[in-house]
Amino acid sequence: MPKIKTHSGAKKRFKLTKNGKVKRGPAFHSHILTKKSTKLKRGMRKNAYADKTNAAAVKAMLPYA
Repeated sequence: MPKIKTHSGAKKRFKLTKNGKVKRGPAFHSHILTKKSTKLKRGMRKNAYADKTNAAAVKAMLPYA
């Protein structure tokens, strides 16, 4: 049987936890940070979990994670 390829973009952006949740980093935290408030940037340091409506799609892109 052929193997399923892992989605290259997804493997850089998501990790699966032991319980099967999808961990993600915050959006809008890579550039153009001068106009964003310190409070907003500080809050974006933390990781979050992907919403359950999107979790199945992400897991399909990461078949071996």
